[in-house]
Amino acid sequence: MRYALSLTVVACLSTPALATGAPDQVARSTLDKAPIWDGHNDVPEQLRERRQNVLNGFDFRDTTATADPAQERVAMHTDLVRLREGKVGAQFWSVYISAGLSEPEAVQATIEQIDVTKRLIARYPDQLQLATTAAEVEKAMKAGKIASLIGMEGGSSIGSSLAVLRQMHALGARYMTLTHSRNTPWADSGTDAPVHGGLTDFGRDVAREMQRIGMLVDLSHVSADTMRDALEVARAPVIFSHSGAQAVNAHPRNVPDDVLARLKANGGIVMVDFVPGYVSEADRAWNAAQRAEKARADAIHVGDPASAKAALEAWEASHSRPGAIVGQVADHIEHVIRVAGIDHVGIGGDYDGVDALPTGLEDVSKYPALFSELARRGYSAGDLAKIANGNMMRVMKAAEAYVGTRRNDPPIESPTRF
Repeated sequence: MRYALSLTVVACLSTPALATGAPDQVARSTLDKAPIWDGHNDVPEQLRERRQNVLNGFDFRDTTATADPAQERVAMHTDLVRLREGKVGAQFWSVYISAGLSEPEAVQATIEQIDVTKRLIARYPDQLQLATTAAEVEKAMKAGKIASLIGMEGGSSIGSSLAVLRQMHALGARYMTLTHSRNTPWADSGTDAPVHGGLTDFGRDVAREMQRIGMLVDLSHVSADTMRDALEVARAPVIFSHSGAQAVNAHPRNVPDDVLARLKANGGIVMVDFVPGYVSEADRAWNAAQRAEKARADAIHVGDPASAKAALEAWEASHSRPGAIVGQVADHIEHVIRVAGIDHVGIGGDYDGVDALPTGLEDVSKYPALFSELARRGYSAGDLAKIANGNMMRVMKAAEAYVGTRRNDPPIESPTRF
């Protein structure tokens, strides 16, 4: 299969343009010409947790039989066959590391995850191609391969060191999520108690240095104040690699409207994710109630984990989880478009980073269903091409152009700690 990358897109529209043809036909025809560039996939995390990064005996062509009931793990969402079915042409592979690691452990784990990602790519040279620039993404797509980029998830990856940041870039990482679920010593997370009020002075230097060297600043997972601080210092486009719209679902992992409005001026992009708890407000409420019920069961059955588990399972049996559907993901995309514009939205599914996904988007083969839904709502082929890859391509090219303007700037320096 060969993809011809199309970067020709229609002018920015405040309302959907009329799509011509049946929605499924419009979606698939568009994705044949402009395959999806997804912002976040956690296959490297699965390789670490399931296989301790040992690739011998692992077949990435088909992972449908990888469920592990003993470990309460569902089958992987991603493999080469289904990526092709899903019309994926470029993928940021997430080198996630646990927020619970110490900084030295996090640095080592990040290097190990970059290594296993590169080894996976190298095992399938007919299907995957490592990419570190927009031009390399275009080249891979034109050759019919899936351009494979590396994104770091969690600012602890750099051990609070600008030197380590620069070396991670040298290893091929092209974005870094400033936090994960917990604060770093220099940035507040959206799911931790704030301690910095956003970015510290060092955190601002991290963002500046990332943009100077050409590493995209990823604001998924961070607090709203961290988002605002990063946009204040940003001189190149930022990204949200896998986030939704907070006006549609109030989860703090999503992006508030004032930040979406500022994103338009920045030139950045929100790559909308598929996590039901971030997509569906009803599912978010169910998750909160389930966590409360678990805490109650644990408190009632102290020292009796079997009874606590049984009590929670009984509650779950009588309280069906709402989940999410394809149309609700499209609602997030439409809200981002209404506030920030058609040029500032993309796709960041978070496949293989979660156990549950919306009905109709169960694995990476299902992306066309979302684009059919958008076509059904009236979005044109040009609009869909922007969402699929055109907007992300523009962002990466703009970030690279900014690097060209800073070639004479010296590296930002900070004292070592030991």
